[in-house]
Amino acid sequence: MTSPTIIGPATLYLGDAYAIRPTLGFFDADVLDPPFLYNAVGAGKHRKVRYATKAIIAENMANGFDHQIISPLWAGGVVVFCHNDQLPEVGAHLKGLFRRFILGGWSKTNPMPVANKHYLYDTEYYFHAWNSGYHPVGSIADKRRFTSAPVASSKLFNHPTVKPAALMDKIVRNVAGASICDPFMGTGSTGVAAVRAGKRFVGIEHNPAHFETAVRRITTAFAEMERAA
Repeated sequence: MTSPTIIGPATLYLGDAYAIRPTLGFFDADVLDPPFLYNAVGAGKHRKVRYATKAIIAENMANGFDHQIISPLWAGGVVVFCHNDQLPEVGAHLKGLFRRFILGGWSKTNPMPVANKHYLYDTEYYFHAWNSGYHPVGSIADKRRFTSAPVASSKLFNHPTVKPAALMDKIVRNVAGASICDPFMGTGSTGVAAVRAGKRFVGIEHNPAHFETAVRRITTAFAEMERAA
């Protein structure tokens, strides 16, 4: 682990989430988009020509994650994205740790036109789980469980699973408290949303290229907030 990069209210670590997250202490919320567990091969020529799918395979982003990265000792609430096939096991894990939870999701307005003997992959799911004192906050409009937004090009930030700003802004408005940790930061979408919302953010990313992208994006977001103040 290298020394963290500090950008206003954001502290970013380049390293292994499983080693770093336990050392960071308690946060109001952990917001995670960990590696999904699914079959990233198949679908013939349609999948082979997709930049996002090739990048997911190359970066080992379809092999799942260790559920121990989610702990009520580290966060009052947690938002965790997962593949459709992971819903039963992730839900069972959360039920044993948190008082309540809901299933929310991102409805993609321009999903990849591939079904691969399944349903169209037009919805990406997440759980929001919480313990007493960390229940969902925000307006009634913010408390809709599903958000519609387009899929951005994977080449925008050279990352295959970038979440749209509309979705992450909404999730950040929903989580209670003033501090957020993202152990799988990627290119910094959660961090950008947290900084815009005036919350303290700590992110962890193991890929140096994605880390540098996150640094640039969060630096820009913080500078914009400073100018608007």
